[in-house]
Amino acid sequence: MGEIRDISLAALGRQKIDWVRSYMPVLSGLESRFLRDRPFEGKKIALSIHLEAKTAFLAITLRSGGAEVFVTGSNPLSTQDEVAAALYEMGFEVFAYHGATDEEYRGHLKKTLACCADIIIDDGGDLVELLHSECSGYSGRVIGGCEETTTGLSRLRARELDGSLRFPMIAVNDAESKCLFDNRHGTGQSVWDAVMHTTNNMISGKTVVVAGFGHCGSGIAERAKGLGANVIVTEINPIRALEAVMQGFRVMKMDDAAPLGEIFVCATGCNKVITARHFEKMRDGALLANAGHFDVEVDKPALCAVSVSNNVRKPGVRGFKMPDGRWLNLLGEGRLVNLAAGNGHPAEIMDMSFAVQALCALEICKNGKSMAPGVFEVPAEVDALVSRLKAEAMGIGIDELSEEQRRYMGSY
Repeated sequence: MGEIRDISLAALGRQKIDWVRSYMPVLSGLESRFLRDRPFEGKKIALSIHLEAKTAFLAITLRSGGAEVFVTGSNPLSTQDEVAAALYEMGFEVFAYHGATDEEYRGHLKKTLACCADIIIDDGGDLVELLHSECSGYSGRVIGGCEETTTGLSRLRARELDGSLRFPMIAVNDAESKCLFDNRHGTGQSVWDAVMHTTNNMISGKTVVVAGFGHCGSGIAERAKGLGANVIVTEINPIRALEAVMQGFRVMKMDDAAPLGEIFVCATGCNKVITARHFEKMRDGALLANAGHFDVEVDKPALCAVSVSNNVRKPGVRGFKMPDGRWLNLLGEGRLVNLAAGNGHPAEIMDMSFAVQALCALEICKNGKSMAPGVFEVPAEVDALVSRLKAEAMGIGIDELSEEQRRYMGSY
């Protein structure tokens, strides 16, 4: 059972999965451990993460532990049909295909939840949102789950605050072995991979405007600087604004940056970061990209309203012609550019993130029934284990404190 685009693509999907597996040693180690211990025996896991090769390997790892895994994507434009086909051929129930309409995408989420899962693995909060609304009838067996993203955690914490969250969720995004690497280095590289591949344009010498200087935004800005761009940062947080200045970036309001930028990348998690009054000031040929979870940071309705026409100028690029003849170019339809127009984060980075996911799913499986509804931090021992295993796999030697040093550090 499932709903995919084309089963004939399965062989290509298997190639992609085999390739990333060879660069994900921590998750490979967990797969071997799970095969031996079968900790998820008899459990159903509903998984909604950007459906590409690294995610497929996470699903395979969870199934190696005895779980029935039901898979969908978390963004219609990030689903890779060949990977969905490969998982389907392997016997997974997969509900996803590239380019699904909003209605089809929501239908895929609902069909995934119809398994009445014990554990939820979410990316952006759509599964959890449905379990609290249209699909509440499927929530009876849910022990708890894990959330991958900053945006998803914002939605969860809003529910926790008003007392409506019905089960425990672990904040995978906030683990140091996730956010310091995935959000900063993963996003930093994959955004520019996608922009360069999609546009075939130079980054060096361009003026790049990065909206937001959190973990994702700082990584994007640092990589742009390394590629030779002149980088401007916009922020609402004075501490982050000062941090950006201290790292050598110009900081100003978006109103002032709009006429200067040649490439704009949003990474705020908020909506309407770039809107009509900014479009009116931008240079001809400006590139607009989003690295936040939802397609709301670049105000697409406003862009449609102020333009006289729009069309696909090349794959992954929609051009909007302004009344004065300028073209503004939106990448990946305003969705996550690194996935809608690229291959997502490097496998070596997702090795850590998905190892945290797998171990936190195990934590929920073991202890979720004794946890109250709410948002919980990743256990410190999980964070430390993943980082240590990754360091070992990379051949990194780490010093240890002597007993004398331990006593010294613990004394006053």
